[in-house]
Amino acid sequence: MSKVEKVALVTGAGSGIGRAISLRLLQDGFVVILVGRRRAALEETAALSVSGGKAMVLPADISKEEEVDALFEKVRQEYQRLDLLFNNAGIFTRSASIEDVSLENWQAAVDVNLTGAFLCTRAAFRLMKNQLPRGGRIINNGSISAHAPRPHSATYTATKHAITGLTKATSLDGRKYDIACGQIDIGNASTDMTEKMERGILQANGSTAIEPTFETRYVADAVSYMAGLPLHANVQFMTVMATNMPFIGRG
Repeated sequence: MSKVEKVALVTGAGSGIGRAISLRLLQDGFVVILVGRRRAALEETAALSVSGGKAMVLPADISKEEEVDALFEKVRQEYQRLDLLFNNAGIFTRSASIEDVSLENWQAAVDVNLTGAFLCTRAAFRLMKNQLPRGGRIINNGSISAHAPRPHSATYTATKHAITGLTKATSLDGRKYDIACGQIDIGNASTDMTEKMERGILQANGSTAIEPTFETRYVADAVSYMAGLPLHANVQFMTVMATNMPFIGRG
């Protein structure tokens, strides 16, 4: 591997924010490991790159410990290092008031949104700690829901609040190993998952309202900035959102 290459791994890289971030990191000169459950979607992301950057498609279910460990072992064998992990993969379960949330839906959200991020963070941390030169950066996709809930979103909100704790703990544990960890909280970036906001979505007062969105390229700009910092500097938390979305004063 060339000494000038930096290696990034993006989970949930087959669509939406994960795809936008992957393409931007390729443009920035990273070798990008594209991770998700659907190979076809990951290959579509790789095919969209116009930068000539190197993309590697590695399908995996990040909620499974053995798959995550095998994934990072492949990265270690192929590149001997990892410079950036973007923990992005996440799911929304069925919208429901908390008394109607099934254990199945609760567990599904925890498995992907929280356990998946933990497993990837742990594996990346182990690699970054021992590689030469030592260190790296982990960026977690927290979401506005890491701060304030929407109605009927107990599973997503709880897991995203937990991501904030994971970010802080990783940042603290990483100091002595030159591992920086930060979090980007995104509000209403325009993706397939936010189309319903443009049609009208339930508000805290019981009404339904159309919410503004903004282009994912601005999220990509923000992550590119975070990823480009030297390891002695860190964006601990950043919020990027549609200016007029109901976040400040939500509820």
